[in-house]
Amino acid sequence: MQLQTTNQRGFAPTTMGEAMQFSEMLASSSMVPKAYQGKPNDVLVCVQWGYEMGLAPMQALQNIAVINGKPSVYGDAMMALVQSSPVCEDIEEYFEGEGTTNPVAVCVAKRKGRKPVVTKFSVEDAKRAGLWGKGGPWTAYPKRMLQMRARGFALRDAFPDVLKGMITAEEAQDYPDEAKPLPVAKPANPLDLVAKPVELPMAEPVVIEPEIVNAVDEVLQTVNDQITDAVTQVEAPAVIDEDDTDVDFGISTVGYALMVPGKDLPHSVHNTLDEWADAYEELAEKTAKAGKRPARERMTILKELKGCNQGTLDRIDTMKRVRHTANYQRRINALGAAQ
Repeated sequence: MQLQTTNQRGFAPTTMGEAMQFSEMLASSSMVPKAYQGKPNDVLVCVQWGYEMGLAPMQALQNIAVINGKPSVYGDAMMALVQSSPVCEDIEEYFEGEGTTNPVAVCVAKRKGRKPVVTKFSVEDAKRAGLWGKGGPWTAYPKRMLQMRARGFALRDAFPDVLKGMITAEEAQDYPDEAKPLPVAKPANPLDLVAKPVELPMAEPVVIEPEIVNAVDEVLQTVNDQITDAVTQVEAPAVIDEDDTDVDFGISTVGYALMVPGKDLPHSVHNTLDEWADAYEELAEKTAKAGKRPARERMTILKELKGCNQGTLDRIDTMKRVRHTANYQRRINALGAAQ
């Protein structure tokens, strides 16, 4: 294997074969960090990362780490890379509010030809991120960790081309480990893997009062009587002149008005009976559940609501009328039991 030497940069492989041999040699050495020992492929990738960022192979191995599944560079190496770049004018770091309960680390990154990037990271920021008091460096060196976080943000914002998207290792240590899959418990019985059927709650049976049954029987009898001449007779809906205006209401009477007790003006006007029926049911349900009113008062309002809309109720479809009647009786019974 032939390796080139460059000024103050050590050995530099010139071919892929030399790079692989070089990586195997480093991986078998105890002079490299333990994370790279016995892993020539990781060594090769690390050296390539360093080459793209301007780090010599050994510098890359000492300063680039994969932490929690994220390639990162230590804060001091990040500072060195930026300061050695020709686009860097100056980097300034200091603390504000030292001696208070909320000191703030400040990093000012000045790039030539651009406005300075100022980043601050305070104790309050660390608390919001769940970092303050966290075991490890945040407990042993809290001031240093505040400085590294402010530095990492500022340098990444001002010099993204120099850092190639790298974050600081100090920041990467605080991210959750995405590389480790969550443990999956193995069932003792393979049949446990089969999904259990979902048990749906049983709906409470609707008790229909005898009065409702009689009303339904009467409606069905009426329908049977009308079947005889249904072939020759078709009941046409009433035609309402669109220009007709109700003087008392001051609004167009085209449509079906939903009335409320004690009011001259309709609560709402609907184009079809189906829309009216849905609105009536919604209003009746809200009335029945109006918890601020006594149950007896709500029963009275429901009866009055049904009475003032009986004319329209009689015009809706037979089966829907049965549904309205059943719902009305259910609400009345529930309010009666609540007294």
